[in-house]
Amino acid sequence: MDDNESLVMEKLECLKEIRTRTLQLEKLKGRLKSEVESTETEERCLQEYRREMELLIQEKMAHVEELRQIHADINAMENVVKQGEEDRNRHLENAKHLHQEFQPLKDLIDKLRSDIGLPRLPELHEECDKFKPEFFDKQKLEWHQMCQDVVNEQVMPQQLMAATAAAAAQHMHLAASRTKQSMSVQQNQPQPPPHHQTMNASVPERPTPAAFRQQPPPMKSCLSCHQQIHRNAPICPLCKAKSRSRNPKKPKRKLED
Repeated sequence: MDDNESLVMEKLECLKEIRTRTLQLEKLKGRLKSEVESTETEERCLQEYRREMELLIQEKMAHVEELRQIHADINAMENVVKQGEEDRNRHLENAKHLHQEFQPLKDLIDKLRSDIGLPRLPELHEECDKFKPEFFDKQKLEWHQMCQDVVNEQVMPQQLMAATAAAAAQHMHLAASRTKQSMSVQQNQPQPPPHHQTMNASVPERPTPAAFRQQPPPMKSCLSCHQQIHRNAPICPLCKAKSRSRNPKKPKRKLED
């Protein structure tokens, strides 16, 4: 009888151990399943982040190409305007010389005509309004002022585009830094209980704001495409134009013996 009771007690103890181990196994299985689901969810989120980043980079490069093309068109138009100014000034100088030759000859003819009683010839400005005397004195100054106004109107859109491109580049840099820091913060945070993870496994977690903002590196604007690049970069990585310092170091003069 005692042997039977001992056998029954051993079986009961074994069943108790099995039950305890089984519950522990189920808990581990639940946690494992939750972690796998969280991993898959984060992987899907990362794929979306990468796709969004690629689209932003493509959009950025498209804007950079547009800005570079606009800048090239502006340079070409500036050359055309400069050539036009040279042609206009050359014609104006020729007109001045011809006017200087014309006036003494006309005065001589008028004197000869008056000697024989003939009326004088009409003045140039009496025949055509274009030949007014002030045309040759004020025209060059007025043209210079008009060209200066056109240049000022062109500079403002360029500054606006440069500021917009700089703000967009800085915004993308800060967004990438925040995303990277948010992922680091999420990895370092303690894991929630299993049942809480199971409930939130199907909901993608959004990146939490970073505890601090990373200080952006010193930047400068490229003189060709007006894109923000590193201050010490010798060549623009976008348009491959050489970057020159606006304040170059002056060479030291050698002391004479």
